[in-house]
Parts: sequence; C-alpha cells; structure tokens
Amino acid sequence: MAWISWLPSMLLLFSTFATTTVFSLPTFFPRAPLQSLAQRAHTVKDPKLPFTTHFFPQQLDHFTFQPKAYKVFYQKYLMNSTYWDQGPNHTAPIFVYTGNEGNIEWFAENTGFMLDIAPKFHALLVFIEHRFYGESMPFGKKSYESAEALGYLTSTQALADYAVLIRSLKQNLSAEASPVVVFGGSYGGMLAAWFRLKYPHITIGALASSAPILEFDYITPWSSFYDAVSEDYKDESMNCFEVIKESWDELMAVAAQKGGMLELSKTFRACKSLRSVYSVRDWLWTAFVYTAMVDYPTAADFLMPLPAHPIKEMCRIIDGFPQEASKLTKVFSAASLYYNYSGNKSCFDIENGTDPHGLHGWDWQACTEMVMPMICSNESMFPPSSYDYDEFGDECMAKYGVRPRPHWITTEYGGNRIDAVLKRFGSNIIFSNGMRDPWSRGGVLRNISSSIIALVTEKGAHHLDLRFATKDDPKWLIEQRKQEIDIIQSWIDQYHIDFKE
Repeated sequence: MAWISWLPSMLLLFSTFATTTVFSLPTFFPRAPLQSLAQRAHTVKDPKLPFTTHFFPQQLDHFTFQPKAYKVFYQKYLMNSTYWDQGPNHTAPIFVYTGNEGNIEWFAENTGFMLDIAPKFHALLVFIEHRFYGESMPFGKKSYESAEALGYLTSTQALADYAVLIRSLKQNLSAEASPVVVFGGSYGGMLAAWFRLKYPHITIGALASSAPILEFDYITPWSSFYDAVSEDYKDESMNCFEVIKESWDELMAVAAQKGGMLELSKTFRACKSLRSVYSVRDWLWTAFVYTAMVDYPTAADFLMPLPAHPIKEMCRIIDGFPQEASKLTKVFSAASLYYNYSGNKSCFDIENGTDPHGLHGWDWQACTEMVMPMICSNESMFPPSSYDYDEFGDECMAKYGVRPRPHWITTEYGGNRIDAVLKRFGSNIIFSNGMRDPWSRGGVLRNISSSIIALVTEKGAHHLDLRFATKDDPKWLIEQRKQEIDIIQSWIDQYHIDFKE
C-alpha cells in the first residue's frame, strides 16, 4: 500500500490513523461581547517572558445568529506595553502576532524580532492564542471530544477572533489612532497574510514569514516539500543523502527478521521494547524533516536544542562512520543530534512521545480545510509515496466523522494565479522565505506588486527572520530584517499621513 501523506501540522507533527498503515505528515462585523479588558481577565506576569497574560471574552461563532453562537469562551493573549507611547490617546503602532497551532507562549519565546524592534517603533506587542490551542479552549476539557465541538476550529473563525479582539483592545486602550501590523510564522504567517486580505480596515500590513499559502490544490507540485528536504541533505553530502535514502529498506529488512524488533529496540536505544517498525520510521523521518526546517545558521532551541547548521552536523556524523557500519547505526546517530544534542538522554521514548506545545488540534484542521497533499518522488531521500483524496477522506471520516473540503482554502482565500489577483486589490504584505526551509516551495517567492514584497534568502530556514537577533547572525539575515523594518516603517508613515487627512 502506498504511504499517503498529508499535513497534520505546519510543524509536521506525525500521526497515524488506526484504519490503515499510513504515514501521515506529518491543514460585516459580528456581534461580540465588548467587556472592558479589566473585567473577567485575570492579569498575570509570566516569569519567563516579558509579557502580561490576559483572557478575552470571545464569541464562539462569528458567522451565525443561532443562540448557541453567543456562547463565550476566554481567549488567551499576551501583552507587552513597555515601549508603547504614554498616551492617554495612543498613536504608536500595535504589533500583533496571529497565533498558530500551539501554546502562545511558545511562539512568543521564538518571535524575538517583534521584541527587538518594539523600542524603535514604540510599539505595543500583542500575541493572540489560536482558538482550540493552549488555554483557549471553547469547551474546556471537552473541546476535542466531538466533531460538534471541533467544528468551530477553523481559520475563518480564528481570523474573526483576532479582528474582534483587536477592535476591543483599541477601544479600551484609547488607541483608535494606533495602526496595527500583524506578524506570523508558518501557519501563523498564513493567517497574517489572510488577515490583511480579509480585514484591511483593521491592519495596515502583514509580515508573513514562511507562509505556504500556495501549498493547496495543484498550485505547488505535491513532491516539492520532500524534494526540498532531500536537496538540503544532498547539498551537504551526497553520501549523507544516500545513506538516509537507503536506510529505509534496511530498517524494514531488520524488522522482518525473527527478533528484529528487539534488535531495533537496542539499536535505537528505546526506553521500552518497540512494537511497530513504523514508530521507528516516523521517529527518524521527524528528525530529518524538522532539522531541515530549522537549519538555522546559529544555535537555537525552537523545536529542540540544536547547534548552528544542524544538517551539516548530522551529515558530519553520518560521514564519520566507516563504510562497513550499518546504515541504521549511522541514521540513529544522526537523528540523536536532533533528539539528544544536550546529551542528557540515556534512552528514547520512541512510541510514547508527548505533545509539549499543544499541537494536536491540527489533525482536525488537516481533516477539514488544511488539506495540503504531499508525496515523495523517486528523487527524494524518502521512500516513494502517493496521495489519494478519497482514501484520505475515508481516514478522516473514520476518525472524526467528517470529510475534508480540499478546495475550500483556495475558495475562501484564493491562491490560483495569485500574482494577477493580488496585483488588482492587495497591498502591504511581506512574504519572507528561506530556501533551506522546505515550506518555502509553497510560499510566495516573487514580488507581486510594489507593496506585496517577496524577501527570499538562499540560506534562510523556517521563519528565521522572526527569531531574536544574535551576535552571530550572518550579514544577509541582518540585511533582510533591515528591509522588513524599513517597509513596516513606510506603512506606518503612510498611515499617519492618511489618518490626518
């Protein structure tokens, strides 16, 4: 059976449906309660982050007028007003991060660019958590228990959440004259771009980093993601690429032998005896894919603590073995760089991994609207795979009782012939992509107009530009961020000119 690949998380969280052996990739202003921010919301200082924590009374359903639509849940957001102008009527900008699939603190910790530039712009910083993630659960602990509840987990509802919250924030903080700029990375970058297109009266511009808004339908070749991952490794070392490519067959061959799973448990230093070879496969696959995404030029700990240029380090490990060493020994050692760079693990919990960042809601999104077909071509370092909409739909039906709407995203937000379409009505969006990031293949890589700009770096990785600046940043990254700052400044300057007229 072919491995059917789709996207359960923009961060490529891997999951497997029980029905088949599948490798799954890792898809008018509404009425809302406008309570004062001081009401209900408890304000807490997070000791690890320079933000205060708030909860906004958010409406469950922004698009119907049924009685149940008015149910309120409390949406988490973080705020830093350290550098904001003194008011009482504010005119300095509000920088908003459009939260994606995970705890909002995680994204705040890894979006230091906003903190870095806040003093220059005297900006208020706001990080809004996406509904159904982190603590923003509309039905509490029952939020994931049924399709009836999860049906409110959509990108359109999330964008409306952001619009309602931002409007309320501006009203309550005497900030009607403050321009709003939205920022986002990965799925959050897609949301930032879509927010600018859907709510241009609320935000003056968007920085959409590593936002694969063209990864839908047939716009981008389905093999492009895994071809890009493979190219990253091949660029470092052909031997490294070939060892990984050939290791999958060796893995299956060992598993098929008598006592093979016990041997794999030892080779991969599993904390508990392994029951499925696919767990090992996914463990390796995850390490190689994630490392390609975060192949940063400086040390970082976004997904895991990793050194600078981690693909180079992985390939150095593989190439350092004698030719006669088994391929599984080589790839295990390379993957250990991802899982255990700190060196403090004596064994690996391969079959009982946790979800530390709260990403699991993405399975639902992938089974409804975030349908990003992916396959592995013969040229990639992964085993060839195919994709079938109907079989994927059957799996989603078995798990959730719903079928995907594979063409809804391009219906709702567009994507086909995006150059011609956005040139007619869009403006003020920066699409930034680094070509080391496999998601870049589904991004906007060329300027669309004088105000819809593509900033593409050859050696950049997954929303690298949004990370904190470091003393070791290469010149090209420093220059990219300077371009972004200059463009944002031009948006704000033009806003204040228009606001006075």
